[in-house]
Amino acid sequence: MILLTRLGGPVFALNPDLVERCDCTPDTVITLVDGKKYLVAESLPEVISLIRQYRATVIADAQHMAGEAMLTVSHGRNNPRATNGGETPPESDDGTEPTNVVQLHPRER
Repeated sequence: MILLTRLGGPVFALNPDLVERCDCTPDTVITLVDGKKYLVAESLPEVISLIRQYRATVIADAQHMAGEAMLTVSHGRNNPRATNGGETPPESDDGTEPTNVVQLHPRER
């Protein structure tokens, strides 16, 4: 959820996955997929930035959780066949932990 300010003043939370479009008329109007409209005090670039930050956080959290699950399964916690006795995975040559890259696929229209 992202926090936005109604033009009248109160702050509200909006699920950015339901946003169909944003218009600047000159006030910022957010139209949801169900047709409902919100008039907000934030500028169009601010709304776009908030949505991008939200989505980046969702992807980063998913990668983090997937990484923890991979460590749990492949490195011995709850895995009796683990070859390293449940120790943490080795670091890479540059001293950082290995990461999993999640490829994003474009939508088909």
